[in-house]
Amino acid sequence: MAKNSSNSDLKFHIEVDGDVPKFRQIVDSVNNAIAEKQLNIGDHLPSVNQVCRDYQLSRDTVFKAYTMLKEQGVIDSVPNKGYFVAKAMRRVFLFLDTFKAYKEVLYDSFTKNLPRNILVDLHFHHYKPEVFKRQIEESIGKYAKYVIMPFDHEGMEDILGLIPADKLLILDWNIHSKAGDNLLYQDFGQSVYDGLTETLDLLRKYNEFQFLYPEYTNHPYESVEFFRKFCKAHHIRHSVITQSGAFKVTKGVAYFSVSDRMLGNFLEQCWENGFEPGSDTGIISYNETPMKKFIYKGITVISTDFKLMGKKAAEFVGGDSEMQFCVPTTVRIRESL
Repeated sequence: MAKNSSNSDLKFHIEVDGDVPKFRQIVDSVNNAIAEKQLNIGDHLPSVNQVCRDYQLSRDTVFKAYTMLKEQGVIDSVPNKGYFVAKAMRRVFLFLDTFKAYKEVLYDSFTKNLPRNILVDLHFHHYKPEVFKRQIEESIGKYAKYVIMPFDHEGMEDILGLIPADKLLILDWNIHSKAGDNLLYQDFGQSVYDGLTETLDLLRKYNEFQFLYPEYTNHPYESVEFFRKFCKAHHIRHSVITQSGAFKVTKGVAYFSVSDRMLGNFLEQCWENGFEPGSDTGIISYNETPMKKFIYKGITVISTDFKLMGKKAAEFVGGDSEMQFCVPTTVRIRESL
C-alpha cells in the first residue's frame, strides 16, 4: 500500500509493506526529487511532524531519514525554520552487460568513488539489441552522464550516437567508438599475448594448450586470435574448444578459459577424475574474482584491474575532463598452473 502527501509539493512514495526500510524510502524520494529538479537548492522539505502525520510514520523513522540526508550533505537545517536542500543531485546512467562477480567489483569501486551528490541508475542489456536500443532511447535527456558497456552488433554506433559525446563514457570494450569519444577499456588482444608470455615457463610442462571458448560466450574473439598467435610464436601445440558439451579434461593439457561456467566444469571434472590442477592438468582463467584466489589453492588469472576501472569511471562522472584510458591487464600466477 502506498500513500502520497497532499500537503506539500514533495510527494513521498512510501511502500508500507515493501522490503526497503521506510527511512530509506524517504531518503531515496528526496534524492530522486533533487536529481529530477522537483526540488532545488534552498527549497524546504516538509517538517518531521508533517511527514509523520501524512504517512503515518514514527518520528524516529522520519528523523533517521533526515539525519542521514544531513550527514550526506544533501540537506541542512536551521532552528525554527526546518530542513532545506543544500546540495544539487545528479543522476548517472550505468549500462552493463550482465552482473557477474567481477562486475560487482567494478560497480562497488565505481559507487564508492563517486561524489555524494550523484545517484546511479544501474541497468543491464544481456547482449539483447532490442533491450539496448530501448533503454538508451528512453534514457535520453534524463541523465548528467552515461557509462555504457557496448557489444558487437550492427547499428550499435548509431544508438550510441544518440547520447551527447561529452556525456558518454564507453566502458570495458573499445568497440563502435569514433575519434574523440570518451573511452575506458581493456585490451583483449595484445594484453592476452603478453599475459600468456608471463606464464610460458609453466605452460611448457604440458603437452598441449587449449582455449575454452564455448558457444554461449560473448567474450571478444580477438583473444582467440592472439592466443593462436602466441602458441604459434612459441611452437606450442594448441586448439580451440567451441562446444562446451564436448569438453573433457585430459592429463597433460593446460586450458585457458574465458567462461567461469567452463572453469567450474573443469574443476568438477578434476575432482571426479582425481586430477590435480597445477600438475596433472592446468588452467588459466580470464577475469579476476574475489573467490579465485581461494579455489583449489588458487586459480591463475589474466585480468584487467576492475577496481581501477570503477575508480576511473567515477572520475569521469564526477568531473568535466575527457577520458581515453586503457586499464592495464595483469597476471596472477597461482597453483592451478
